[in-house]
Amino acid sequence: MRNIKLLIEYDGTYYAGWQKQRNQATIQETVNTAIEKVVREKIFLYGSGRTDAGVHAKCQVANFKTTSQIISSKFPSAINTYLPKDIVINGAEEVTDDFHSRYSAKWKVYRYTIFNSRIRTALNRNFCYSCRFRLDHNIMKEGANILTGVHDFASFKTGDLKEKSSVRELKRLEIIHEKKYIYFTLEANGFLRYMVRRIVGVLLSLGRGKISINELKEILEAKNPKLGGQTVPANGLCLLEVKY
Repeated sequence: MRNIKLLIEYDGTYYAGWQKQRNQATIQETVNTAIEKVVREKIFLYGSGRTDAGVHAKCQVANFKTTSQIISSKFPSAINTYLPKDIVINGAEEVTDDFHSRYSAKWKVYRYTIFNSRIRTALNRNFCYSCRFRLDHNIMKEGANILTGVHDFASFKTGDLKEKSSVRELKRLEIIHEKKYIYFTLEANGFLRYMVRRIVGVLLSLGRGKISINELKEILEAKNPKLGGQTVPANGLCLLEVKY
């Protein structure tokens, strides 16, 4: 039995997220079905993590086991034949049997894109969140420094899921301003559901002057999902990289 690792890029606009769901189109099921047409046997595709409905990926990592003897380098073009245009396999390689795209992952990198203008964008609307308010970039960066490090991020998760622990190491939280676009890049050893979108939401509130630095500290220390504030839309979020 061979273990094949895939690098997947997708536009999540028209999908109900990564994980297979009944009566809804998902990335996992769509790619799984395409692989089965190539290897001509049942397989199960494991992903590095779930991306929610509308979330995109530049480099999602997945793996599956197969008895097929197809050369690894041939898998991308073969699988892409059966995939829609908004999903593409960019790479494939055979890995050791103990490799698991989710459990072997060390760090994940996400990017959230804001289009900061009074007039919204038409061409890039599926890949960014339009924010028409003037933002104080310096105070947002100050807030990002406060959130960086090892913390209990319970205030920045959805309240309907039970996690064994909500402590995560946020290794990097960069904010880059390029013309009308603002890019938030977050790297951590794991993310709670909605964690990135709620962190961006609270930093936007900080940038708009709706909360202060001291209030941000209080929200973090409260460990209460009800205090985390706005969850920004999914369309601005993209999984950039998974590190092993």
